[in-house]
Amino acid sequence: MTATAAGVISVARAEVGTHETRANGHWVNDSKYNKWYGSIPGYARGGYDYPYCAAFVAWCADKAGAASLYPKTAGCATAVAWYKRAGRFSEYPAIGAQVFFGSGGGSHTGLVYDYDADWIYTIEGNTNVNGGAEGDGVYLKKRARRDGYTYGYGYPKFAEGIKSADPAWAKEAPKVPAKSKPAPAKPKPKPKPRPNVDLSELIRAAKNDPKAAQGHQTYAAGVKIVEAALKAEGYLSAKYAGDGSYGTTTVEAYRKWQKALGYSGKDADGIPGTTSLTRLGAKHGFNVKP
Repeated sequence: MTATAAGVISVARAEVGTHETRANGHWVNDSKYNKWYGSIPGYARGGYDYPYCAAFVAWCADKAGAASLYPKTAGCATAVAWYKRAGRFSEYPAIGAQVFFGSGGGSHTGLVYDYDADWIYTIEGNTNVNGGAEGDGVYLKKRARRDGYTYGYGYPKFAEGIKSADPAWAKEAPKVPAKSKPAPAKPKPKPKPRPNVDLSELIRAAKNDPKAAQGHQTYAAGVKIVEAALKAEGYLSAKYAGDGSYGTTTVEAYRKWQKALGYSGKDADGIPGTTSLTRLGAKHGFNVKP
């Protein structure tokens, strides 16, 4: 897995709220980070009662697959020297950087997860929320960038680069992925042209086809369009719809359409008129040619 600043920060965030051991009414430093790092001769509780802020940072790096990018040490001054030897130390904050506090950076340390013009936002082990000297666990902290207590920052060498406030490190800023161009919009399909029905030819068919032999077609193209519309309205059965002959069945079906529009008597005779045919065409997608 490729070690990233986000990965280290994610591991550290998950530790917020973790406490060290408490004994005889006091916090005694002994923590899981000390246990991971190992005992140091001269300290109480089997060599585990030592400040663990630096061990916390190293532990997070290890769990995030970034062990080689941060110094594995329990000493803040030792960690500062490690970054300086590598030429990766700055007075400016950076995302994922290890921040150091106090004289020479040897008093305390933590991880920077964000910064702005005035503040750094950190995750720190062996600290507290009240500002006292006795730390008790892992906390999110907000500290002034230009406070005299803030000494500087060690920059891990992430493969992705490092987002830093230091202008001298602009060359190592993470590359911003180029925005992919949106796929060209598919052209909207052109609407199919509406067919035309010649009213005069349709009237001629309505008058001639019923008197002619069964299935006679005077104006098959237009009649088929009208028959399809009458079928859709429920006035003409599928058996007769689309045969192109304006026979008695089609006359009766058109009469029902006229009645549905409010016509009666000789106005509902099954012979198409301009208004009734135009309204049928408007519903079913055809134009009427006078």
